[in-house]
Amino acid sequence: MLTSKQRAFLRSLAMNEDTIVMIGKGGMSDAILKQADDALKARELIKGKVLETADLSSREAAEQIALATNSEVVQVIGSKWVLYRRNPDEPKIQLPKARKK
Repeated sequence: MLTSKQRAFLRSLAMNEDTIVMIGKGGMSDAILKQADDALKARELIKGKVLETADLSSREAAEQIALATNSEVVQVIGSKWVLYRRNPDEPKIQLPKARKK
């Protein structure tokens, strides 16, 4: 579970990322899920977009992909969304430490 500070940090990193996953009128497919999974493994942070022709909202798409890829939804704004999943073998992004309660 990401803290609000970690989420804000990831949102700032995502601003410079390219949109690499697009969902169109074909909707969610195994190919899109595999593409997202592979991208998360390589990058840890991905940005995607739901086109106007798609039959699902960007929030629904982000949550479905997050569930299927065991990642976390960082942000959903309009038709774009950002997902994060730490790579346990080769972490690339160093998140701010969570405060201890």
